[in-house]
Amino acid sequence: MKLLNYTLAFLLLLSISHIPLLSDDKEDEEMLHKIDSVYEFEQIINIESTNVKNQSRSGTCWTFAGNSFIESELLREGKGEIDLSEMFIVRNIYPEKADIYVRYMGAIQFGEGAESNDVMRSIEQYGVVPESEYSPRPESGYLNHVEMSGILEGLVKRVVATDPSNRTTKWKKAFNSVLDAYMGEVPTKFKVDGVEYTPLTYRDHLGIDTKNYVDITSFTHHPFYDKFVLEVPDNFSHGEFYNVPMKEMLEITEKALGNGYSVDWGADVSEPSFESKYGLAINPADMKQMILDKDAIVWDSVYTELDITQDIRQEDFDNYLTQDDHGMHIVGIVKDKLNRKYFVVKNSWGTKKRGHDGYIYVSFSYFMHKTTGITLNKKGIPANIKSKLKLN
Repeated sequence: MKLLNYTLAFLLLLSISHIPLLSDDKEDEEMLHKIDSVYEFEQIINIESTNVKNQSRSGTCWTFAGNSFIESELLREGKGEIDLSEMFIVRNIYPEKADIYVRYMGAIQFGEGAESNDVMRSIEQYGVVPESEYSPRPESGYLNHVEMSGILEGLVKRVVATDPSNRTTKWKKAFNSVLDAYMGEVPTKFKVDGVEYTPLTYRDHLGIDTKNYVDITSFTHHPFYDKFVLEVPDNFSHGEFYNVPMKEMLEITEKALGNGYSVDWGADVSEPSFESKYGLAINPADMKQMILDKDAIVWDSVYTELDITQDIRQEDFDNYLTQDDHGMHIVGIVKDKLNRKYFVVKNSWGTKKRGHDGYIYVSFSYFMHKTTGITLNKKGIPANIKSKLKLN
């Protein structure tokens, strides 16, 4: 009887503990519907894309965004829906990051982040494989790189701290062994529809040419229409970005979408008005107050947004208020009842409690303010801007 009482008490406690969660879920769903009813979004452009994925507890948004972008390119080219392995890219990039970290004697960041150019470089050097051939996930099905990344970081820090007279290159073998233990060895050969490929021949079979893609940003501390190495921590490989005025960066993105080309997007998502669970990212005029008090966002009206200038954008980048937080994939445009436009952004945080089934509507104002870089097919760039950049 005592055991029964304890059991009943435990079950009661368990049921009570779930009430707030269920309540929160309902409140979030109601808020999402409220926001949609206030803004009255209408679709303008929708580019075909593959299913939304979940990067879970891994800092690998850059490859989820990059792979999704390439998958949409394959769809655009009529090659069907291909599910490419994100972790194959991660597995190949990690040793490069470790090598650079050691060569710089630990004076750069070693983390899970990278940029879209690293996806392209990996595809160029190592090829691609289907998700079905390399999908290193635990039994839960959710990625969790917390332990692995901690061990890898500890290893390279130990190498840097070792007296040069005692240092060897054996650490590289140990580093790869850790990756193999957690992620598995990468496939060297595999079959798709009965045909055998290597990662490089599969890339060629799909017709992925990384030379078709360019990285673009907009900052005033470098000349416009030239290339420069974007100074953000995750750009460990010193990838170069073409520099254009802010409004031309917006024009490039909008017109590319209008012509059927999607865009890989890197941005700061730390602002309180970037609300993934409601599927909306806006740039309110009183943004600075919202940063201090997130409860100030009530989402009960169409907010007046900041009129972003190049100087405002630059100031926030210079003061670290704009960082390279997250990589995503722009696949469309919607407008609200005031005819203001928003980019439809495919995220990699799953679909549960993630706005419009994993998609976020990002206002043009937010995009101009908080974008760190975009990647797209150079065929999607307007001819007049392409000429300024001297792109073929």
